[in-house]
Formats: sequence, structure tokens, C-alpha cells
Amino acid sequence: MKRVVITGVGVITPVGNDTKTFWDNLINGVCGIDRLTRFDTTDYKVKLAGEVRGFKPADFGIDVPTARHMDLYTQYALAAARQAAADSGIEGTVAPERLGVYLGSGIGGMHTFVSETEKLLKRGPGRVSPFFIPMMIGNMAAGTIAIQYNAQGPCLPVVTACATSTHAIGEAFRAVAYGYADAIFAGGAEATIEPLAVAGFTNSQALSLSEDPNAASLPFDARRGGFVMGEGAGVMILEEYEHAVSRGAKIYAEISGYANTCDAYHMTAPRPDGACAARAVEQAAREAGITADDILYINAHGTGTPLNDSSETLAFKLGLGEEMARRAAISSTKSMTGHMLGAAGAVEAIVCALTLARHAAPPTIHYEEPDPACDLDYIPNVCRKADFTAALSTSLGFGGHNGCLALRTFGG
Repeated sequence: MKRVVITGVGVITPVGNDTKTFWDNLINGVCGIDRLTRFDTTDYKVKLAGEVRGFKPADFGIDVPTARHMDLYTQYALAAARQAAADSGIEGTVAPERLGVYLGSGIGGMHTFVSETEKLLKRGPGRVSPFFIPMMIGNMAAGTIAIQYNAQGPCLPVVTACATSTHAIGEAFRAVAYGYADAIFAGGAEATIEPLAVAGFTNSQALSLSEDPNAASLPFDARRGGFVMGEGAGVMILEEYEHAVSRGAKIYAEISGYANTCDAYHMTAPRPDGACAARAVEQAAREAGITADDILYINAHGTGTPLNDSSETLAFKLGLGEEMARRAAISSTKSMTGHMLGAAGAVEAIVCALTLARHAAPPTIHYEEPDPACDLDYIPNVCRKADFTAALSTSLGFGGHNGCLALRTFGG
């Protein structure tokens, strides 16, 4: 296997639409959750969301005619990809057939789906846009990035609900490691804060009903009552180590392990004993050679739902062993961003890379009441500075999809 490194990152998130703003806000515990503004919530139980604010496609070189033919999730994805490409300096350094895109969305073009359905019902079939299908389908963000960067190599849009972009990055890691590409845009995007999706998640009893932004997304806290919807995109450039070194690229961290498993248990609920998620954690950590000698950071899936957080705590103990799990510094940045669904894993993997590169880990904010079922170190409320040597990022999706990425500090 070839070594795989991260040479560029880009984000569109509820706490910032560039990496510096994003990181500064996370480290300082700034909450991106607030009153939902996209539509009138009078008849809705849910009043809060982690909305992307201040996003203008033109700021990322996406002109008005082009944006008009892109669903919002694709706009987010392309904006994050352009940041990652600029950060990496990858453009023009890779043969088209050796450049790939592995980018997914848990739901795809929900805004387009809803708006075109309304046209059909109110104005008839002749008014449905000819761009409806290409704007709505979940692979179009990956295809759009490939077109923009002439990436003629492997192109794979993964769809595994909330584990989507963790799996996209993991499969991209394997593609580069086994020589199928020299560099890959990898990540995910989501834009589903609109009436139908919010109603659906609410009625499935997945969302927090709190109206206080400071008491809504509460990972691992005894008061937790559901997740808060977020949105955005995260994209990283994965590059073969020798290729990156030969062009003098900046390297954030090395991806050195990945695993995915399935609970095979329930449509939406995680397996209570955490056993299958634990296997993903154990396999990724083993592939990366993570041991008790490492100073380990974990960015947990940590949704703030009662079942996820307790079962994920068990998974860390089973997958790493009790002693290593208790020594690890763990946080859930969903306490600040909300749950970005198909984009969550990518954004959180970027957090891991920045944590290793910058020797500081963001906190789990609004953590006040410990839960005996969640008894590990969740970096409460204040960032943790340490010379971390390894990191894990976990994602657990509807359908029982589990994913874990393992990163290491880059040591040349």
C-alpha cells in the first residue's frame, strides 16, 4: 500500500465558510445553531437548525447562471472543493486520468425535489424544469467537481446516510493507497434544511425540540434529546505521499486506517451494545497501528440522541479497550455545527486533520450534566491543547452503517 496524505481542505459550515473561520470558531466553542430562518416554523415543533449563513456562490467563482442550474448541496460541494484545491495547489499537477472525485450526499437535491414537485402540482407537468433530474440526483456534486477539474479518474458518490462522507473518504483512501489514483477530491455535502425534510426528521422523533440554541445539541450530556439539523460541505484532497512530496505540498496529516461495518439491526436505531461500531473502530485503529503509546483524539459521531451516545461510548470501550478509551480525548463538534448529515463525516475528518496539525482539539460545548452511560473524556466546554499523535473520526448512519477513519500526524 502507498501512503496517503491530506494536502488541502475546504469547508462550508454553520460556523464558517472558510477553514480559518471554521477552526477559530470551533476552538473557541462558538455555537452555529440558532433560530431556523429558511421558512416559517409556526406549525413546526422544531425551531432551531445549524444553517449555513452568508454563503454567496459568487464568492467561490460560481456565477449566477451556473448556480441557477445547481441544487444548493452541489453549490456547497463545489465551493468546498475550490477551497481545498486552492489550499492544496493540486490543480495542474496530476494527469486527468490519475485525478478522482469521491464525494457523496446522504439525501441529494432536496431543495430541487421539493420546488419542482410544487411546480408539478400547481402548474402541471409542462412546467417542471428540464434540469430537475440532473440537479436533484445525489451523484451530481461529484460529477460537477470532476467536470470543473477535468478529473477523469475514479469518480464515486457514496450514499450511506450520516456515514456518507466518512465512507467516501475511506474508499478514496483505499483507491489512492492501491494505486488507482494519485489524488482524489473526497468528502460530502448536504442541504436539507427545508420544510419537508425537517417535518420528516421531526416525526421520526430524531430531532431536539429545544428552543434554546444553548440547550439543543447536547452530545453525551444527560439532558440530550435529539440532534439538530445542520448543512454544508467538507472536501479534502487525498494525495499519494510521494506525489505530494515531489511537488512540495503542505501536508496536514496522514490517513492510515479505515473500516466500515453494518449493525444489521434496525432502520434508524443503532445497535445498543455498540459491537459492530466497535469493530469498525478496532479495525481502523489496528490498520493505523494506533497503540496505548499514542496521544489519541477522537471526533465522535456524537449526535446528542439518547441511543447514539451511549452505544457509541460502548463502541469506543470495546474497540479500543477500556484503558485506551478512557485515556482518549473525545469531542463532538456537532455541539457547535449541528448534524450535517452526509457532510458530517468529511467536516469532522477535517477537524481531526487540523487537530493533529495544530496540536489542539475542539471541545464539546454545553456539556453540563454527565450521564453514567457516557463516562469517557468528552473535552467539556474548553479546547484541549496536546501533542496528539493519532486521531479517529467515527460516523454512524441510518441503516446501521458504521465508518471509522484513522489519521496520524505527518512525520515525513
